[in-house]
Amino acid sequence: MRVVITIPAYNEERTIGRVIREIKEVMNSTNYNYKILVLNDGSRDRTVEIAKKEGVVVAHNKRNLGLAETFKHEMRECSRLKADVIVHTDADGQYPAKYIPQMIKKIEEGNDLVLASRFGKGDYSGSIMKKLGNIAFARVFSSLLKTQLSDTTTGFRVFTDEVANFPLINSFTYTQEQLIRAGKAGLRITEIPIKTRETRGSRLFSNPLDYAVKAWINILRIYRDFAPLKFFGYSGGFLFLIGFLIGLYIFFRVLVVGSAGGIPRVILSVLLMLTGLQIIIFGFLADMINK
Repeated sequence: MRVVITIPAYNEERTIGRVIREIKEVMNSTNYNYKILVLNDGSRDRTVEIAKKEGVVVAHNKRNLGLAETFKHEMRECSRLKADVIVHTDADGQYPAKYIPQMIKKIEEGNDLVLASRFGKGDYSGSIMKKLGNIAFARVFSSLLKTQLSDTTTGFRVFTDEVANFPLINSFTYTQEQLIRAGKAGLRITEIPIKTRETRGSRLFSNPLDYAVKAWINILRIYRDFAPLKFFGYSGGFLFLIGFLIGLYIFFRVLVVGSAGGIPRVILSVLLMLTGLQIIIFGFLADMINK
């Protein structure tokens, strides 16, 4: 079994050497055949120089492309290296390498995607907004995937080459989409609890409000892509119900006082019900295409 441990890196000269050495120390105590891949995302510091000095495989983005595009490049490189199992971790040292063998073991036991949960032991030190966002993600995915998960946005994960080959279209992040595609394919997903180290602030979000907005937009996209009939059905059904209740009020008003109370509310009731029905039909069409 060929294991590739891949590390995306953007200006990580302070930590990349230590992260690589820690991984080597852990993996050299096992019998796994492994390689370490550093995917340089357009770094302008000594990240590449340090990684090459550690003797690992280094690939490059010509410029900084961000998390999602870098991940796609990582997967192409892992395919070129003929990886059977991919370990994905970060270059900032947040995730201790000691958990890697335990996660690979879960793959050997028949799982296809193993997440390292930062919240499983209740000691994650991120912001309150980020914690709330991750709790929301976890509840959404636990419901959709019928699997109890506590951390769906973790970058520390291990998966098979089948999972690595899933096409990804999200231009912001890969974490949720990979879960969606694995779930839709009927693959086995699990997680292990870990303790993380405190590191620098996130480069993905400028502030807690930015995180909250992007988190909820992604949750809506998840529902739209994973369960379009439910997403459009609930949305359309809500609008239809409001229109129907307004229409019911108008009907009783006509019976009691002989007047609808104005044409605008009649038009509003009809528009809401028609719009709701159209959205529900969109849901059926999207569900057919999604199959």
